[in-house]
Amino acid sequence: MKLNIGDKAPDFKLPSTGGGTFDLKESLNDGNLVLYFYPKDFTSGCTREACGFRDEFADLRKSELRVFGLSTDTIESHEKFKAEYKLPFELLSDRDGTVSILYGVYNKLFKISNRVTFIIDREGKIISITKNMFSPKVHIEAAKSISG
Repeated sequence: MKLNIGDKAPDFKLPSTGGGTFDLKESLNDGNLVLYFYPKDFTSGCTREACGFRDEFADLRKSELRVFGLSTDTIESHEKFKAEYKLPFELLSDRDGTVSILYGVYNKLFKISNRVTFIIDREGKIISITKNMFSPKVHIEAAKSISG
């Protein structure tokens, strides 16, 4: 599936760090959100991206943007990654790639999510899409530009 700016974000539920379940539709009741797909916990680019979102987290929250990271890693891996890098946001586990496929970001060859960031408004509409596998920084900059 190819998603574009202005499309309705596909709804989903996934296990989340902290022992909960993330429900997109329910989460949108709290406002706009950044949903960033990334390949793998503890890899250099993914660590830079997660830490970039961590470092900008307070400013993004002031603009009422919430951040959620999503990959095909296990919840156990996510919990370790979150703890090691002191990430103040939840990570979602898409073990079988279902949500990554739904969002058109699944890499079938490596069975991982490609690095793509969606910003979704409270009505569930996609307002920004950033695709760049090799520069995690552009994903953080895109979120900052939306937050104003």
